Amino acid sequence: MKISWLGHASFLIELKEKKIITDPFDEKLGYPVLEREADIVLISHDHWDHNAAHVVNGNPEVVKGTGNFNVKGINIKGIASYHDKRQGRDRGNNTIYKISAEELDIVHLGDLGHILNNEQIDEIGNVDILLVPVGGVFTVDAEEAREIVKQIEPRITIPMHFKTPHLCFDLAPVEAFTARFDNMVKRPFLEVSRENSQSLPGIIVLDYLNSHL
Repeated sequence: MKISWLGHASFLIELKEKKIITDPFDEKLGYPVLEREADIVLISHDHWDHNAAHVVNGNPEVVKGTGNFNVKGINIKGIASYHDKRQGRDRGNNTIYKISAEELDIVHLGDLGHILNNEQIDEIGNVDILLVPVGGVFTVDAEEAREIVKQIEPRITIPMHFKTPHLCFDLAPVEAFTARFDNMVKRPFLEVSRENSQSLPGIIVLDYLNSHL
């Protein structure tokens, strides 16, 4: 599979036969928005910078909320969590999505605002690739994200939801997170399989500009 970061919490996950986009945004966020097609769109919560399903072409099936889904042959699990540390009283609910495809488990944490509890860790289960917010302010910060990585123990972690030159509001930069690890590399995108996942670095920072070339 190929994973490209479109910016913020939005990724394009290209499987052999299906394409998935997470948390799409429109031009108000500041990132470039080009025409993209997908079969499935996952929306972690209904905030304006995460729920712009209308920008995705191809008449995708939109998935929101918790539960077990089989969408166009892809197994997806939605796990309940919160956008803040006060059980959603500040910013509402958030859905963690686990995508199981091509012998890999990918987990997108959305705008997770808290450290995971034991029940959530058990429900998530195995994680090969973790997509984790690190910019703080509206989500967990860099240190909390590091703690979540320790909780889940993914094979590969890709940070998201941090400050970039295009983002229209302030978050912490990705370096606040990556400085806590030794095995970090930058890639334009990630091509990964069950076979090569064991040989890849633990922290991979993707470049959103490459996804628009």
